[in-house]
Amino acid sequence: MDNNMLTAVVTGASRGIGRCTAATLGRAGYRVYLTYANKADEAETAVGEILAAGGKAAAFRLDVADPEAVTHFFQTEIKDKVDLHILVNNAGIIKDSLLARMKDEDFDKVLAVDLQGAFTCLREAAKIMMRRRGGRIVNISSVSGQTGNAGQANYCAAKAGLIGLTKAAAKELGVRGITVNAVAPGFIETDMTLTLPDAVKEQMLKSIPVQRFGNPEDVAEAVLFLVSDKAGYITGQVLAVNGGMYC
Repeated sequence: MDNNMLTAVVTGASRGIGRCTAATLGRAGYRVYLTYANKADEAETAVGEILAAGGKAAAFRLDVADPEAVTHFFQTEIKDKVDLHILVNNAGIIKDSLLARMKDEDFDKVLAVDLQGAFTCLREAAKIMMRRRGGRIVNISSVSGQTGNAGQANYCAAKAGLIGLTKAAAKELGVRGITVNAVAPGFIETDMTLTLPDAVKEQMLKSIPVQRFGNPEDVAEAVLFLVSDKAGYITGQVLAVNGGMYC
């Protein structure tokens, strides 16, 4: 294995935005390490697609909500083994419910994966990137974290927290040559959104000026820009990829 090849870690990359982002980074010449929680077959398929396209990739099972597991992953699979240049914090879950009915465990679980998991991965990646005095970190937030959304108090809180985490980390890590930005997708057609009722989709479409839903490629290309040399003077920012769907 070429240890001089720049490596990108993409969490939650077995499907959807994470999988597309991993493939996009693979085509751009990065070795991609994909993590997944419980869909090993889909993660391995994603790896196979990158390899078939001439890239380099590997998949690792990782529960980002487990801080010890995250630390172990970065210590044993990344540190002193590969040249870590990119971290994309994409792993996330939803457990939607109206506020008055939301269970404590559902609120805590979403924050544990979507926010704390991103923090732990960011912290461990930053330790490695600080030694090499350079790196790119992108957190996948959401328009829901910017505008709020009924029935998603836990998800909105986590995604809004990611924006604050992004800005704080950018201020701390910039002096070490590390940029930290967020991408806030709007309505993106993935497995998580395709199950929504048609009436909900129709209402959402009316609020999008470009009159179409986004796709994972739209988000992946935004990530690719933020990790490129062209974005070297951009940090602490939130790039909205939502077709103009603002609050």
